[in-house]
Amino acid sequence: MSRYLALYMGTLESAAQQEWENLSEDEKAKRSTRAMAAWEAWVEQHEAAITDMGGPLGKTLLASTSGISPTRNAIAAYVIVEADSHEDAARMFENHPHFAIFPGTGVEILECLPMPGA
Repeated sequence: MSRYLALYMGTLESAAQQEWENLSEDEKAKRSTRAMAAWEAWVEQHEAAITDMGGPLGKTLLASTSGISPTRNAIAAYVIVEADSHEDAARMFENHPHFAIFPGTGVEILECLPMPGA
């Protein structure tokens, strides 16, 4: 089994987020309740594969040769899973509530490779 880092993506500028912002507060609350129930069901379905539940992410700082500075990216949250293949890991996220109900733009799945020379 290999490990995969899944990044929940989304930006405030996305069409999905703009559509979400135009919903009534009542509709947002209903969708949020539905999405969290679907997310909990997703976790239960894949709990054996989840090695790090991860969670939401906050603001980003960039450390570089220029020093430390604030920056932006589209990463909203993460989770680490195990699967037999990259494709199997990606299939876990098909129709995930992050983008099927919530206004996320998708989930990027990256294989966690071994450290060279280790």
